Order: sequence, then structure tokens, then C-alpha cells
Amino acid sequence: MVKTVEIVSLSAGTLGEEFVKHELDIGLERLRAYGLNVKFAPHALAGRAYIAAHPEARAADLLAAFRDPAVDMILCAIGGDDTYRLLPYLFGHDELKNAVSRKIFLGFSDTTANHLMLHKVGLPTFYGQSFLADVCELGREMLPYTRQYFEELLRTGTIRRVTPSAVWYDGRSDFSPAAVGTDMPAHKNGGFRLLQGAPRFAGPILGGCIDTLFDLFDNTRYADSVKTCRRYGLFPPAADWRGRILLLETSEEQPAPEKFRRMVAALKAAGVFAAVSGVLVGKPMDEKYQAEYHAILREVIDDPALPVLANLNIGHATPRCILPFGVPAAVDAEAQTITFAGN
Repeated sequence: MVKTVEIVSLSAGTLGEEFVKHELDIGLERLRAYGLNVKFAPHALAGRAYIAAHPEARAADLLAAFRDPAVDMILCAIGGDDTYRLLPYLFGHDELKNAVSRKIFLGFSDTTANHLMLHKVGLPTFYGQSFLADVCELGREMLPYTRQYFEELLRTGTIRRVTPSAVWYDGRSDFSPAAVGTDMPAHKNGGFRLLQGAPRFAGPILGGCIDTLFDLFDNTRYADSVKTCRRYGLFPPAADWRGRILLLETSEEQPAPEKFRRMVAALKAAGVFAAVSGVLVGKPMDEKYQAEYHAILREVIDDPALPVLANLNIGHATPRCILPFGVPAAVDAEAQTITFAGN
């Protein structure tokens, strides 16, 4: 059972800005209602400008959280777009390897890079939710499906089974204090959708936000992202993907189909699809480009035998489940379940 949660800002420093103070207060009240001791990392509330300028401070916060024996769960405040910049401060002299301990690590979006970092040092992690995006939900309560998995993780330290949400919600555009207590329109959800391949496949899951993964192969966003990530071997080699299940989900930027095609092609060129046992695909926000994304995946992968299961409630569309990374997972499209053991 989780008793102490430490909130870290490893990418964007949004949590420290005054314009989200009402969200922070909501989330803090909800966490404390669970009886949790809540800590903020030393720089978690430093704001966007400081966090952007000081990746070494972000790295120091992560290392300190792992070293603190009182901390049971490290919860990421939010994503962003430059978490790769922590690499020199975590791997230059094996800092992360020497500090890491068995704790729950939960985050998504650009936190994908942190999941890959922790994969390198052998720590299973949990993908799918963050403090601002989920615990601080502006509605009258946390979204029920989201809350179900968050509470299971707090209570048991693991996730045993994921099933589809009955509904999905429109993405929020208003995060102001005026939006507090408002609920977003809900739509009937169609469940997991098998795009191709056998309905059952297995393996440990790894992956995350395809936008972040693409930055490991493309310098459009940051001129040094490819060089830095290659230097520290952030993206696993093809051999490491063998037998794994690849998770892919798209960001709130809702990439155009042309860009999505380039993203998927980069993963194919890296040998990922030839190695994995299957692919899981998160529902895009507001279902934008969903049909186009599915068609592109089938075309670029160009292997009808590789199972691809789509419309998972994971990533940037709400509500969100939590998927364990690095532990045995069994997918059954017919039963509409993903089950986990050993974490």
C-alpha cells in the first residue's frame, strides 16, 4: 500500500505556475483524502522558466526521490517535450543506476523518455496517468475509469487487469477556475479493436507517446535530441524489443497523418515491428485521425500476421487506465482484457 507520494516535474514546470494553482489544490485535496503523505520534489514547483533552464535540477529531484526510503510512489506532475535532456545527469556516471530502488513510477506523455531511462536500469514502471492531467481533473471527481486504476495502484502497488472504458470524453480546452466542477461530454466507447493478427498475444509492454519516441530519431523539435539519445542509448536496440509488446499513443498535438506515417516508419526502420509480439494503440484525443492512423499502421508495418490492438483508453484521450511496463502481459482481444502477472 502506498503511504507517501512524491510529485516531480521532470519535463514541463507547469505545476509551479499560478494559473494552475486551483488545479494543484484540487489534486492535493484528493490525494490527502486517501490518507497519503504528499511531498513535492525540491524543484517541482519552480515554474516553467526555471525547469526549462535546469535539466540538472530535474534529474537531481528524480535521484533524490529514489534515494528517499520514505517515498513509495513517484508521480509525474505532467509531460512536456524535453525530458531527454536529463540523460547526461542520470547516465554520465551511472547516477540513475546507483540511485534507483523498487518504487512505483507513474507518468505518461513526454515521460515516455523517463520510462525508457528506467527500463535501461531494470525498473518496471507504470504508464498512463499524471498528477495534473488526472488527479487534478477539474470535474466534480476524478473520472471513474481513471480513478479505478489509480486507486488499485495505490492500494495494491500493481495493476492486474485492464478492460475498456464504457465511455470516452471530449478533450478539455478550458482549464480556468471557471471550469471547476464542470464535466466534459461523454460518448459510448467501442472497446478494444483488433486491426490485424491473432486475437491473443503476450509479452512485457514498452513504448509510450509516439511523438516523444520520434524525437529520438528526428531533430525537428530539438537539434540535439537524436545525438543525445544515441549517445546514451535511450532507445532500446532491436534485440531488446524481441518478444515485447509495443505501446503507441499520440499526443495532444494530434499529429497529421503525414507526420504519423513518418513516426511509424522510423520505428519500422529501427527494427521494432520485426521484433515485437504485438502492438497496442491508444485512442487519439477526440478520435481525430483515428481511421487514418489505423490504416497507416497496417500499411507501414506491412505484416498482417503481427497483432495490432487499437482503441485502448491510454495516453492523451480521457479516461485513462494504467499499464505496467516490464512485466508479463497477456492480451485477449476476444475477451477484451489485458492481464498482468509478476509485478
